[in-house]
Amino acid sequence: MTVRIGPSVPSVDAVQLVGQDVYWIEGRSGGDVLLRSRGAGGGQDVLPAGVTVGSSAHEYGGGAYLATVDGVWFVRADDQQIWRATAAGLRAITAAPPQGEHRYADLRLCRSGLVVAVRERHNNASVTNELVMVAADGSAAPWPVAQRWDFYSFPRPSPDGHMLAWTTWRHPLMPWDGTWLWVAEIRADGTLGKARHIAGGPDESVFQPEWSPGGVLHFVSDRTGWWDLYACAPNGDIVSLIHLDSAELATAQWEFGYSTYAFVDNDRIAVLAQHGGATRLNIWDRRQPEVRAVELPYTSIKPYLAAGATRMALIGSSPDHLPAVCVIDLDSSQRHELTTTAGVTPGQQAPRPQVVEIVARDRGGVYATVYRASSDKAYAPVPVVVRAHPGPTANAPLRLDPWVEFFVGHGFAVVDVDYRGSTGYGRAYRNALRGHWGALDVTDCIDAVNAVGQDNSLDLTRVVISGASAGGYTALRAATTTSYFRAATARSAIVDPAAWRAAAPKFQSHHADLLLGPPETWRDRSLLRPGTTARCPILALHGGQDRVTPLGQVQQFVATAGESVSLVVYPDEGHGLSQPNNVKNAMQAELDHYRAALNS
Repeated sequence: MTVRIGPSVPSVDAVQLVGQDVYWIEGRSGGDVLLRSRGAGGGQDVLPAGVTVGSSAHEYGGGAYLATVDGVWFVRADDQQIWRATAAGLRAITAAPPQGEHRYADLRLCRSGLVVAVRERHNNASVTNELVMVAADGSAAPWPVAQRWDFYSFPRPSPDGHMLAWTTWRHPLMPWDGTWLWVAEIRADGTLGKARHIAGGPDESVFQPEWSPGGVLHFVSDRTGWWDLYACAPNGDIVSLIHLDSAELATAQWEFGYSTYAFVDNDRIAVLAQHGGATRLNIWDRRQPEVRAVELPYTSIKPYLAAGATRMALIGSSPDHLPAVCVIDLDSSQRHELTTTAGVTPGQQAPRPQVVEIVARDRGGVYATVYRASSDKAYAPVPVVVRAHPGPTANAPLRLDPWVEFFVGHGFAVVDVDYRGSTGYGRAYRNALRGHWGALDVTDCIDAVNAVGQDNSLDLTRVVISGASAGGYTALRAATTTSYFRAATARSAIVDPAAWRAAAPKFQSHHADLLLGPPETWRDRSLLRPGTTARCPILALHGGQDRVTPLGQVQQFVATAGESVSLVVYPDEGHGLSQPNNVKNAMQAELDHYRAALNS
């Protein structure tokens, strides 16, 4: 789940590889910019100044461009239409409708000059998702080819352009709960033949269908309890290709365009394997008996993997460096980083991560990552910030985080808790939060810091909690239902699940259904329930333009939860903070908030 409350340095995402060209999106203060590079000398802007790329489909977007040898198709951020960029200039491929709004994502080039995409149509309060074909030159209006499901993703044409694979799902499921994989013929007129169901259902999550260079359909499924890689044989049989113990070969589909595996050639597949917040790159070769791990200095790799011939492009990071675009030559094992890997300042040490598994009060296992200064144990126990990640179906990635660096540098230890419900630990762990959101995540956070603090390195009388989005909800629940924490900070927080359900974008409008269960649970877990008061000082930080968790809900909470609750609004921000000055000011405000509470 993308919540921009992070570093004041450019972010990098959505890497693609076209021959010798590497493309990626770089987040800047003025918007997301598309770059291209052919060497290690940095990237060049693909689009003219002031033209930014970004899809708002599902609000979280993704899949906003497609790079080919014939040009780049992209979703323009300011009008949400598909444009084409070539050496001759820019051209609009779709036109904004006279009423409502159309948003596009997940672009792929088909045969006969067609682009297939996901389209999200907004008309008053109605939102419709569908697959559409688009004339690649803009000579015809887009036409729908698959409709009637709540959601669509991963439209993937076969190499010969005759077949299309895609996934669907419906409320109240999220894509990591249950998805359906379909295949249909692409007719000569750009319509689809009868769809054939290949895999998936309400209790099986299918991720990233992809065709091999030889035309064999592959996909990731969690039918065994772990996301593993499968192939669909010519006779229709589903063949298991890769299973790695206690590892996930997919991730929660918060955005379009994710890619956790890629075909190097017809015999080799590069695949990311995730366990909790750590991710490794592996190579599967049908001619070899075992999967081979690729040695890289990265502990976290974003789910944007591209490959071709003997090269791979990825975005890797570590506890010492922020994410960077990297190209790897498989034959020579040479590695070239195309972007600057900003890290800790010279002479300083990055906070040391320690990944732990603890036993919670109900005897269940819970995972956490602990960060502290290298000299912590030489001095008195230090105060602790417990952080609940957003999602709640996400995890705390094992990479340098300027927020963590900031608080460790100011004398705190940080405990990032992958409470039950997090991804990276299999389907059973992911589903463990069902019916328990706002309760189990809170006790997991408390149990984690208590277990870590048994060595007396942490001052368990000075513990505060912080969270963003769904993690902000966890922080608020912890601050209003327990007296364990001395202070709490909630950024872009969910406040009342029922009110959030009514106001949330279509993608998330039923997200809480499985997490909370029956109506009485919804009433009990609401932070707007009569009698809800803050048991410690609370700082709420919120964007004035937030369309995922509307500002009015947190304003209502602040007005009713007591005098120790304060709110800071950033008028020009959305769901999270992206402007460098706002990020810096928010971290300082959070630090001042904790110091005031701990010294009172």
